[in-house]
Amino acid sequence: ALLLLAAGTGQSGAQLPALLTLPPAGFTLAALWAATWRPTVDPADAAHAGRTATGWLVGLGALGPLAFTDPEEISLLLVGTRDVPFWVAAAAGAGLAVAVGVAIGYAVLLARRSARTPSRRLAAVAAVVLLVTFGVVDVGPGQPGLYGERLLVVLREQADLNGLPAGVPGRAGRDARATEVYRRLVDTAERSQTDLRRDLSRLGLDPVSYYLVNAVEVDGGPAVRAWLARRPEVARVLVSQRLRPLPAPAGQSRGTAPAPTGPQWNIRQLGADQVWSQLGVTGAGIVVGSSDSGVDGTHPALRAGFRGGNDSWYDPWNDTRSPTDKGGHGTHTVGSAVGRDGIGVAPDAQWVGCVNLDRNLGSPGHYLDCLQFMLAPFPAGGDPFTDGRPERAPQVLTNSWGCPSIEGCDQRVLRPATAALDAAGIFVVAAAGNTGPWCASIDDPPAPYPDVLTVGAVDAQRRVAEFSSRGPVPGGVGKPDVLAPGVGVVSAMPGGGYAALDGTSMATPQVAGVVALMWSANPALVGDLARTRQILRDTATPAVPTYRSRNPADACGGPANVTGAGQVDALAAVRAARR
Repeated sequence: ALLLLAAGTGQSGAQLPALLTLPPAGFTLAALWAATWRPTVDPADAAHAGRTATGWLVGLGALGPLAFTDPEEISLLLVGTRDVPFWVAAAAGAGLAVAVGVAIGYAVLLARRSARTPSRRLAAVAAVVLLVTFGVVDVGPGQPGLYGERLLVVLREQADLNGLPAGVPGRAGRDARATEVYRRLVDTAERSQTDLRRDLSRLGLDPVSYYLVNAVEVDGGPAVRAWLARRPEVARVLVSQRLRPLPAPAGQSRGTAPAPTGPQWNIRQLGADQVWSQLGVTGAGIVVGSSDSGVDGTHPALRAGFRGGNDSWYDPWNDTRSPTDKGGHGTHTVGSAVGRDGIGVAPDAQWVGCVNLDRNLGSPGHYLDCLQFMLAPFPAGGDPFTDGRPERAPQVLTNSWGCPSIEGCDQRVLRPATAALDAAGIFVVAAAGNTGPWCASIDDPPAPYPDVLTVGAVDAQRRVAEFSSRGPVPGGVGKPDVLAPGVGVVSAMPGGGYAALDGTSMATPQVAGVVALMWSANPALVGDLARTRQILRDTATPAVPTYRSRNPADACGGPANVTGAGQVDALAAVRAARR
């Protein structure tokens, strides 16, 4: 029971040493107490000793790991052979072995009838030493609650992006709008954050400013959070999670699927290969931005597509200076969008990347880091407020992630960010999520937002995948918008390999690739988000909805909340874009 308490506390592998210290500490305290109060005559004393020992044991188990834990925290089991589950299992096994050793020592030294009862003073001293040792280990290397967490302070005032100039159609007009949006966002943040940043700096709370959402990320625990929440310029304060260290880094994910020898089934089902062969359109001239776990820039299918320069890669997690990826998720998704050798929808489009996930976890701050970079890329080590280059923004963004409340997001936090990207003429594609077949399961930002194109998944028979999240979403917006293949999709993996993966994450970059084909075929359409979305919906082909049962209550309010407009048809969409 104590091992379970310790293992279930903290975000992504927190308090691994508690698994070693908590069981033996609890047992030893109970044993010392029981030995000190060993009954001699009165059975009532024995019952009292047993109750007291149990109280110490349970009290320590509850107080030890839980007293230092934020209410937002919870342990996540992450996939990967040497990620959190591996180290939890290793520490739990070691903790159990130590506890068994303590139990044997108790049986040999104290449980025998001939054993001498330790004095109460000795027991008290031993208990204090044990508790201090436990506390030092747990609060230090154990990394209890509050370790590494930061606070995202969202201000009430957000930039006014109304009345933007219409501009000329195409790339030039898009760049002009992006430049004006960037200017307004930065001006609003610099003006409204002045007093707050000054006070935070005086307190040594290491403020980091954002403009895409007018917000500041700072150090601080519950007391700082309460103080910030009372300030008149602050709308709300969220937790911006940080990963806790593991005893050793997780290994790199690699694929085992054979290298493709031609267009994959999903490429053929979308009709992208026909766009290449019949229309001669392959995505040239378009840049797709990916915010994900990273990208292996050396992969043969991706190497030639990297845009290059000093403003095409950003890693706020680990500060890498060239495209890298350990998790594999980002490499796979970029491959499905722009990869060559038959895996990508738009193989001649270029890509830029940003790392917003590490060990499959993100935080509001790092999601904003990457979205800001996509609006106005900046050189390595540059200042996003002064060094941003909105004219270098990618035209299309693929986002195979969502920010749930467990990572610190609420439903509104990224809303100003997607609104700003939309105003700038940047096409945002987002994964619906993998919590189907439950209705109303499209709930993690940014998927529910009306200004992103939300993508669900189908299989090779055009049936909606059971895992694909469904609507309805609050506000009456129809979600998902469209569908794309997301079951057994083969794409690139770090180290030059390939793998077949499932998920709306796999479907999303394919739709981003279709947009790249459309805009490559008709450059005047670049930045015309409303018309592009409408073409995608109008040319989509029917898909087969799937439900949990035949119960009408499982229909999610109608097929549109399961299938959206249907599966994207690349050939029809590109032909319509050319008209």
